[in-house]
This record gives sequence, structure tokens and C-alpha cells, in this order.
Amino acid sequence: MAVFFIDTDTGQVATRKQLVAAGIAPADGNEPARPWFRIKGTSDATTLWYAVMRKRTRGVCIGALAFRHSGHHDLLLQQGWQEVPVPEIGVEAAA
Repeated sequence: MAVFFIDTDTGQVATRKQLVAAGIAPADGNEPARPWFRIKGTSDATTLWYAVMRKRTRGVCIGALAFRHSGHHDLLLQQGWQEVPVPEIGVEAAA
């Protein structure tokens, strides 16, 4: 279960735990510095139930969480959102 963040410049997605381990976010629970932005949603999301979505709009990448195989998930896909594959979530995946 995790809180997800998106790099608004590149679209890379990572969990708070991954950002803390990489030294990008403080361990005290405060938010990481920009360009990382918290994806709104439950703080106990799991990729078993939720899809992490991203979309580039107006020059920045934005993120969302959606229940997998739901009407909202389908709508986001129709609107041009991309589901982030689970193996791509993390700071190491960006390298």
C-alpha cells in the first residue's frame, strides 16, 4: 500500500517509500520537492486494485488513481490517459 507521486516534468511515477530510499523525499513524511507532486487519492492504494494513470497536458504531466476495470478507468483511457505499468513505478525505473 502506498502514496504515489509523479514527476511533473518527465511523467515518472514513484511511491513515497521509493522517493525516501532514493534521497529525493524527506523521511519525516513531508512532501518531496518539485517537480514531484502527490497523486490525489487514498493513502493506502495498492496496484492490485488501483491503476496509476498519467497524462501530459499544458506542458506538464499529471497523475490520477482509478479502480482497475471501472467506468472511471475506462473514461480516463478514452480521454488519452496512459496506465503506468507497475514495473515502471519507481526511481530506478527512470534510469
